Amino acid sequence: MIELLALLLEDALFSAVPAVGFAMVFNVPTRMLGFCAIGGAFAHSLRTLCIYWGVPLEWATLVASTSVGLIGVYWSRRYLIPRPVFTVASIIPMIPGSYAFTTMVGIISLYSNGFSEPLLATIIENGLRTMFILMALSFGLAIPSVVIYRGRPIV
Repeated sequence: MIELLALLLEDALFSAVPAVGFAMVFNVPTRMLGFCAIGGAFAHSLRTLCIYWGVPLEWATLVASTSVGLIGVYWSRRYLIPRPVFTVASIIPMIPGSYAFTTMVGIISLYSNGFSEPLLATIIENGLRTMFILMALSFGLAIPSVVIYRGRPIV
């Protein structure tokens, strides 16, 4: 139990940093940077907790991004700030960079070294995993807004 809490605390700390950094790059108001840090820490820690419980990475990412989307809707209503200010910066730590990088390196290796079946399998596996994680992130952010604002007219 102590190991899990230490893992979640470490995960929260190291995922709050890129969330705040991304928010600073896109000129999020200074008073909202703390919310971006909390959102990034919460999302990545929730995903880590779901993975610890045996949930696949893609589904854990969907759960975490949907939770951040719900929190973002609440914060946007409370502080009268657009929802993406909180949510987009909060999901940045969950971007599947290593899977995308492995896919790109595999494609370059496929081009330079020639075809091999294990290399193609690695490219397909990592490419699909990257695609599914990115879809989970985008759907997870969109679902709360669609559910909460579905009865409102567009104009």
